Amino acid sequence: MSNFQDIFNQYHWDTVKEKIYSYTASDVQEVLLKEEINLEDFQVLISPAAKPFIESMAQRSRALTRKRFGNTIQMYVPMYLSNECQNICTYCGFSLTNKIPRKTLSDEEILKEVAYIKQLGYDHILLVTGEANSTVGVAYLKNAIKLIRNHFSNISIEVQPLNQEEYENLIDEGLYAVLVYQETYNRATYKTHHPKGKKSNFDYRLDTPDRLGKAGIHKIGLGALFGLDDWRVDSFYTALHLKYLQQTYWKTKYSISFPRLRPHEGEVQPKVEMTDADLVQLICAYRLLDEDVELSMSTRESETFRNNVINLGITSMSAESKTNPGGYAVDQKSLEQFEISDERGTNKIKAMIQSQGYEVVWKDWDTSYSKK
Repeated sequence: MSNFQDIFNQYHWDTVKEKIYSYTASDVQEVLLKEEINLEDFQVLISPAAKPFIESMAQRSRALTRKRFGNTIQMYVPMYLSNECQNICTYCGFSLTNKIPRKTLSDEEILKEVAYIKQLGYDHILLVTGEANSTVGVAYLKNAIKLIRNHFSNISIEVQPLNQEEYENLIDEGLYAVLVYQETYNRATYKTHHPKGKKSNFDYRLDTPDRLGKAGIHKIGLGALFGLDDWRVDSFYTALHLKYLQQTYWKTKYSISFPRLRPHEGEVQPKVEMTDADLVQLICAYRLLDEDVELSMSTRESETFRNNVINLGITSMSAESKTNPGGYAVDQKSLEQFEISDERGTNKIKAMIQSQGYEVVWKDWDTSYSKK
């Protein structure tokens, strides 16, 4: 069975970049007349030439999103279990080189965090750790899922890449979705920012969604970290990855996230700036490419931006996020992975969403509908 590597190797970063930057306004106008958008059209819509057409893209994106998802916004919350990590990542507060206090939550602390999160109303939780197999490996994750599975309808993880069998074991315990971001699809840039640790293996990380698809996961989350390299080129590769996965593992659902570099311990400056207008353009381009894919917005972004982007294609949001282990109720002073921007509480975010005519949904699907 082939994997995404076979397709990825057919493209060259510089060639893709040159093509994206070569499009003209007439190319954009031609694409916007089409009912269905393909990957080449997506390149046109994320090009600099498409900037003057953002309003037209936004109107179409809003209509497609409402047609497919209705007037709903899903709510989820991240829970950081550990900041221990064996990798060196230049952009991350958890990087091995940062001399910080490390913390991994015990069973008692996990349940204390869960109790706080549940009283806020959440039924969809995202478990996050650094990449440290010796302390927060599969056994730790399996135990954590067992501890909390009766408290949530949906459990997702954002942790180190695992092998297929390990994913299958976690799915058997109740794992619903896995978020795995390539960070950047530029192999050389990736190596610069991941000089040491298991994460430095570009190919193993690139193959992770294939292992997830073969394991039968319900949903896969994709994305790139905007700022490491040119966001337009990384976004094309993410879209290419998405379309391959949808065709190959068609029973699986997919989501796209849009993280931009945020301040953190051991700061690295963005190589390429992504403005708010750029991000709006990208969100709309993804929606025009695929009306079924979920588009997620985290608390990395500002209050104003998150308030306005709801109407443009976003289908899920986090709120009241703490990016440090135990940050909700156990240890609010432990080191965070990065600074959030939107610090409003859950009830304020809920009220904001409802004021725009949307219904807040606290879970994605019910485990009673599982095929098992």
